[in-house]
This record gives sequence, structure tokens and C-alpha cells, in this order.
Amino acid sequence: MDIKVTSANIRFQNEQDGANDWPHRRILMSNILMDFRPNFLGTQEGREPQLRNLCELLPGYVLIDSHRDWIAERMYPCIFIRPDVTERINSGDIWLSKTPNVPASKSFDSAFPRLCTWLHGKDKLSNKEFLFVVTHLDHKKEETRIEQAKVLSQEILKINPCLPLILIGDFNTNPQSKVHEILTKDLNVKDHWLEKKIPEETSHHKFTGSNPAGSRIDWMLVSDKFYCEEVYLDKTNRDGIYPSDHFPLMGKFIHIG
Repeated sequence: MDIKVTSANIRFQNEQDGANDWPHRRILMSNILMDFRPNFLGTQEGREPQLRNLCELLPGYVLIDSHRDWIAERMYPCIFIRPDVTERINSGDIWLSKTPNVPASKSFDSAFPRLCTWLHGKDKLSNKEFLFVVTHLDHKKEETRIEQAKVLSQEILKINPCLPLILIGDFNTNPQSKVHEILTKDLNVKDHWLEKKIPEETSHHKFTGSNPAGSRIDWMLVSDKFYCEEVYLDKTNRDGIYPSDHFPLMGKFIHIG
């Protein structure tokens, strides 16, 4: 079973971004995604109208949200799948707080409520099941992110500790962080960027295409049931306009479990 995965912080719609606001880059974003055509797309940021607009631009994809009562002011990590190849068995949201089942709850001095979205799915060709999770951690404090990572790992293990796991997202910290250590150890997953010894790059570039002071804060962490063929940042732009202030992270895997 070959799997293509994309993690994309799409940057929330914001008029103050001027030429980089969503209406000016949404077609470029959708074209990049349709060219790669991932089995699973995990996005970060974006409120419901922007996310539904993105789904409209991705023919053949559906937004996994039947489990959710949308809160207008909240930005959500989201999962998009191709129903021709993937069956949804179950899905849900987990808020990264002391009360993870309470929508919009926040703890640990988080700037905003943060959450993960998960999908228990099945590949229609192989009938193999898996767990796909996308998240977005606090952007202010490492101590906050550490506590959110602990909740994240604990709650993922409650869903089904036996399923092969793909965890992606914007973790707002570098791969040498305590957050990375917690997740890789607790969930027994690997960061194949490190496994393949790929030179580190900055994934958050602030719409400039370059950020030497930054780091790779967007990750794909996968269980040993997946062999990684390729993982990279897509740096496509059109006349200096980028699809987001983050480079989309692309991965190609083979399910060997």
C-alpha cells in the first residue's frame, strides 16, 4: 500500500497579509496539492469558511468533520481524504488541555485553545487499517508545548495503541526539542527526515521563501509499519507568491505492516 501524505499550514485568512492573503494564493495552494495528490492531507490554521473553500478547490477530496460542531472563532487542524481509496471508520477532535473532551478548552498557559484531529481509516484496496493524526501546538512557550505533547500522546494511545500511526502537523518547535522526544518515545514513531539524515531546513519562511533563523517545525512522525521513500518541503511559488507562510511538507510511504 503506497501512501502519499501532505502536511500544510495554510495560514489563516487575514486581510493584513495583503498580496499574501488567502484569495491571492488559494489557487496556487490547490494546484500544488492536486499535483501531488496525497492520500491524506492534514492542514493547520484556517477557520471553517476557508477550509470549506479549500475543499471546493480539491475535487475528489472530502473534509473529515462529521464528528465536529464548528466553533466560528476557532482555527482547526483538519484532515482531507480521497474517499475512492480511503474509508473513514471513525474520527474525532482532542483538545490539548486538562479536559481534552471539552471543545475550545485550554490549559498550560496556551495562547489559544489547541487540538488534534484524528482519523481511524482503512485502505480500500488492502483493507489495512491505520490512525492518522494532525495537530498544531502552541506558538509561544516551550513549556506549554511540552504539556500539550503529553496530552497528545496519552490521548492517541487511548484511541487504539495497536494501529499503525502517522502523526503530522505544525509543532512550533525544532526536532531537537523535548516535544519531539516525548512524541517519538511515547508513541514509538520515527522522524524520517532525521532517519534519512536529510540536512535540516526551515519550514516556516514568513512568505519570503527564506528564513535562516528558523527551523523545521513541521514534522511527519510515523510508526515502523511504514517505510519512507521520500520526505521533502515543496518550495513552489508563483512570481514570488507562496501558497502559505510555511512550505508544504510532502511524504511518500509504503505500508509494510
